[in-house]
Amino acid sequence: MPGFEILAIAVFGAIAWLWLDSLKAREAAIFAAREACAAEGLMLLDDTVSISMVKPARDEDGHVKLKRAYEFEFSDTGDNRRKGSVVLLGRRVVLFNVGLREASLPTTLH
Repeated sequence: MPGFEILAIAVFGAIAWLWLDSLKAREAAIFAAREACAAEGLMLLDDTVSISMVKPARDEDGHVKLKRAYEFEFSDTGDNRRKGSVVLLGRRVVLFNVGLREASLPTTLH
């Protein structure tokens, strides 16, 4: 088998792996966003996330994995849209952010 065909098969396999791994990571991000929003009493809007960043990073064991950041929209009152984010290293959630909500801010400053 000529070298070009082997290289083409390897590239196709790598692209297929990246696509399937990205689908599984996206499902994990949606699940994490849904569960965290439910735990905080928030509504996950559109029931989806969108990718905002992909880069290689090392986990605590030193293995290189893909670090992906996803953004989503949620509502705390039912009539507004707020942005949140979830960061995964591999398929493990390492950061979840829904920002400061007005109810959690102090009303008076001393």
